[in-house]
Amino acid sequence: MTRRQALARSGAVGAGIAFTGALSELFTGTAAAQGLGHQGYGPLVPDPNGLLDLPEGFRYRVLSREGDALRSGEGPVPSNFDGMTALPGRGGRVHLVRNHENRVTGRIIVPTVPGLTYDPMGKGGCTTLTLDSRNRVLSERVAIAGTAVNCAGGPTPWRTWLTCEETEDKAGTNGYTKDHGFIFEVDPVDPHRSGAVPLTAMGRFAHEAIAVDPGRGIVYETEDAFQKPFGLFYRFLPEKPLGGPGSLRAGGRLQAMRVPGVPDLSVVQEAGTSFNGVQWVDVPDPLAKTTPIRLQDFGAGGITHAQKLEGCYWGGRSVYFVSSFARRSNGSGADHYGQIWRLDPRRRRLTLVIVFGPDSDVQLPGDSPDNICLAPSGGLMVCEDGSGVQHVYGVTRSGEVYAMARNRQNIGTPQAPAYSEFAGVTFSPDGRTMYVNCYTPGTTFAVTGPWKG
Repeated sequence: MTRRQALARSGAVGAGIAFTGALSELFTGTAAAQGLGHQGYGPLVPDPNGLLDLPEGFRYRVLSREGDALRSGEGPVPSNFDGMTALPGRGGRVHLVRNHENRVTGRIIVPTVPGLTYDPMGKGGCTTLTLDSRNRVLSERVAIAGTAVNCAGGPTPWRTWLTCEETEDKAGTNGYTKDHGFIFEVDPVDPHRSGAVPLTAMGRFAHEAIAVDPGRGIVYETEDAFQKPFGLFYRFLPEKPLGGPGSLRAGGRLQAMRVPGVPDLSVVQEAGTSFNGVQWVDVPDPLAKTTPIRLQDFGAGGITHAQKLEGCYWGGRSVYFVSSFARRSNGSGADHYGQIWRLDPRRRRLTLVIVFGPDSDVQLPGDSPDNICLAPSGGLMVCEDGSGVQHVYGVTRSGEVYAMARNRQNIGTPQAPAYSEFAGVTFSPDGRTMYVNCYTPGTTFAVTGPWKG
């Protein structure tokens, strides 16, 4: 089946992505799977305001735009909106914690705030929005500043956010005064309680996302490496598992995943393929003082790499992670347009659940999955990251694909295509609102409507 045929069957012709694989595995053991719908919500309706196209019956509210004034008075809303989470607050309130993936070229930096700034030369960080039960913004302020290239991250069971730096720049590079490439904990209720402390034991590399095993406290981490040697999939064994806010500062042990006989995950092409006996190998130098972790010596068995490891989340009894794409031209062993893997830690079993693709009919290079989350209805929401028009896609357990949202801010023209991925898709604790970011111009949306559940 060609990409276009697959899209035609899913009702998403021209959207630029297709899905195949054992979707039912994604939702096994999750409470949300019981209410899973098997179809989308209909065609997208053009937005007269030119911001966000949604199916009929859905509506959006713009919560925040880059360049507007932060309600705290600390400065303008920073640019480059990326990963995000929605954490429950008191009285039905919701705390949105939002990353700003600012490099040294960032247009609007995260304002430096005393007690919340790691490196005054870093332009990235996080902001938090507190919403009432009707998605009205009550406050918006800086949560951490002075970090760099804050891409994704993940929530903890104790309702904080782990924000990840997607860089390996050291002090003296790009004007930085401190080493970067760390994870930082952010408390959305009181950011000064978490401060700006790098969790150095969790490794220094180009972090993308994390997921926490809510039963054992193990933290899983993805490494987004575009060029060979590609990134690794890690787990962090905390000294104080599930210890609450600040507990990860106590340290722990960082390990990398080894799939015996599989040095490169891209060569696995058939959904449903499983590998038993997954191994974990201690990282020789988590701080990468002289050698990046992915280049370090992991012994005779080597280590397993994958190109563009990105989204990561916990569902049921497993951790899921995304390889956004793989290309032979970059050094991968095979081509694909995205994979989702499931690791069952107790069985030490790794399974390829979804393959995105499928073949040479792809017309826009880079149309690949990035941030993902489970919807309350049991479906999967996927942010597209590529060229041309960008979408949030829904995927049902039966394998149907549908366009949930289309970014109208980056339509562009064939002669001058625009670029602005979706990022940070997440749902409110009550499941009634989908929050999602447009990367640039930075925009945070709250989407409500007749969600199935």
